[in-house]
Amino acid sequence: MLSHQQIWQAIDGLAKRHGLSASGLARRAGLDPTTFNRSKRIAADGRLRWPSTESVAKVLDATGASIHEFLALVGGEAPAASVGQTPPEPALQPARPRGLPLIGMAQAGQGGYYDDSGYPVGSGFDEVIFPRPGDGSLYGLKVAGDSMLPVYRDGDVIVVDPAATVHKGDRVVARTRDGEVMAKELAARTARLVRLRSLNPEHPEREIALKDLDWIARIVWASQ
Repeated sequence: MLSHQQIWQAIDGLAKRHGLSASGLARRAGLDPTTFNRSKRIAADGRLRWPSTESVAKVLDATGASIHEFLALVGGEAPAASVGQTPPEPALQPARPRGLPLIGMAQAGQGGYYDDSGYPVGSGFDEVIFPRPGDGSLYGLKVAGDSMLPVYRDGDVIVVDPAATVHKGDRVVARTRDGEVMAKELAARTARLVRLRSLNPEHPEREIALKDLDWIARIVWASQ
């Protein structure tokens, strides 16, 4: 029997194989970018939401994956080679720098720039060259002002990953539903709120109710 977790695990696995976030995979398949977001997988009343057969079919068509490959991912296996084929040796490629969308902190506070997983939507953004490999969910934010001193200075670029799991002690960027954007350290997270410790000792800790939090993303790199 297929479980809810296994099906979504396969969707996430297919996205990862193609260097995409769940939102990026949905966009490639011509679906609404929020179709596969984690917030859409469980209804407000706790009911489990499943991806439709139509959305799965569109994803397979967009990625060129077969139903057998998808079912292998459902089972948590690496897709096997077709009968009569020899599995190819993995090619070792040097990591190449790549361009990521770059957004100013002022832009980040404006509505309409993000899907509900915290990834920017649209086009025409500036780019920042990121020196390490990563998946399609990464993007850059340009620091403005001195509120994040001494850790981040005015003009520094920080790269965040909305798809990464956030843990206590991680440096994060958070955006409230009223458009406030801040870089902090995650001090605690409960079922009701997050507590954020300021990187600048002159600023107090913040407690934000989860209902007032738009998104939170882990900082994975900074141009210092």
